[in-house]
Formats: sequence, structure tokens, C-alpha cells
Amino acid sequence: MMALVNIDSALTQLKRELKKIAPPGGIELLSYKRNRTVAIIKRGADLYQVCENGYVVQEFTIGHDQLMRKVKSCLKREFPRSRKIRFHKFQDPEELQRTHQKI
Repeated sequence: MMALVNIDSALTQLKRELKKIAPPGGIELLSYKRNRTVAIIKRGADLYQVCENGYVVQEFTIGHDQLMRKVKSCLKREFPRSRKIRFHKFQDPEELQRTHQKI
């Protein structure tokens, strides 16, 4: 499922959707043109892996208490002028290796 979401409500929706996802699934946030991404992979009940691929390419593993603050800073860095971003839920992290259709 891929949906366009207002960036102001993205963190609230992300928090709600991550509760429903079973490990090792997650959510990928993409720019409108699909050339920059921030992926959050659920590794356990309280452990998440964040993969940033855009202006900055980095990966880190953090706990639930730090997740929203870190994702918010990633969103500001990767989508500075965006009003809407794409939400893509996935069941297996292998789906992140696919090539995105550029717009």
C-alpha cells in the first residue's frame, strides 16, 4: 500500500502504523519523486532500524523512546520543502532493495 500523507501528520500516523506491524516489517517514507527515502524497520518489540537514503546515507538502530525524535530530524533533512510524502508499508526488508519508479 502506498499513500500520499500530509507531512504534518506523518509522525502521528507513523506511530499508529508501527504498533500494528509485526517484525521484520516496517514503513518506508518516500519523497513525492521517490528519489529520497527514510525506512523504519521493526526489529523487535522495542528495537527499530532506521535507514536514511537521500542527501545523507546512514543506518542506525535505536529504541522506541528515541525513534520519533530521530525520525523527525531525518524528515526535516530529507524532505525540507515537501508538503506530502509517500507511505509504503512492507512485510520484508528485502522489498527495500527494489528500484523505485522515478517521477
